[in-house]
Amino acid sequence: MHTESATPWLARDYVRDVSSGNVTDELANDVYRLVCRTDLSSPGFCLLNLGSNASSESLRRFMVSLKRQLQEVHQARRQRELVFLSAARFDQQTTTKLHRDGGPDECFLVLGYEPSEVRSEVVLADYSRCARDMRLTPNEFLEQHNPMFGPGAELLRPYATRVEAFSNEAAQVLLINNSSAALSKDGTTWQGVLHTATIVNPCDDKRRVVNSMMVASVPLGTVEPVSLSEQDEFITTTTVRRRGYDRQHLTDDQ
Repeated sequence: MHTESATPWLARDYVRDVSSGNVTDELANDVYRLVCRTDLSSPGFCLLNLGSNASSESLRRFMVSLKRQLQEVHQARRQRELVFLSAARFDQQTTTKLHRDGGPDECFLVLGYEPSEVRSEVVLADYSRCARDMRLTPNEFLEQHNPMFGPGAELLRPYATRVEAFSNEAAQVLLINNSSAALSKDGTTWQGVLHTATIVNPCDDKRRVVNSMMVASVPLGTVEPVSLSEQDEFITTTTVRRRGYDRQHLTDDQ
């Protein structure tokens, strides 16, 4: 059990083996507990390891299936929907600073990493906990100490967890609570974390494919922005968009 102190999470707290490729009710409830936290007693992220034999399409199919199972959990617990805001594939070989992806106050990322010769390291930082300790809301922390533009990264160092089990040799899914909501009195609002990736050996002639989905909590009855046909296209497409490059020279780049 993780304490209220600002110490890194251990792998056993957030890593789950899903080499079976099955999305069970037990898995969905466990992932929801770890990721969709409404207090600071769980990590706000989860790493699922599908192993080295999972295909690209089976990885993406797993991701979409997991989102649909999480939606059932969310409807039962919050009487709200989970909807896709985006679903895309890209080759990401640019080192980033700690950041929050743009999105609504309550959302999470589902990042599916394909095996690659390009190695990387991932770090998550509990800025919601840091903000609370500084008597700030998460948004106030980003306004005053954004690690993208100032010394905020040093403030977050004690709140950071390096994802030790992250591997370029396996298909893995990393879910990240990307929320910016303040802690609510009724204990229902999601508490987010920041994330960063360091690319160890970028290479123009190789790929580091990230299958990326953003999922948001919305009122019941909200229309899904990403249609079923677009979800199917995300699962089956071979298109890979490149990020952080001045040129696009591989045959299926878009």
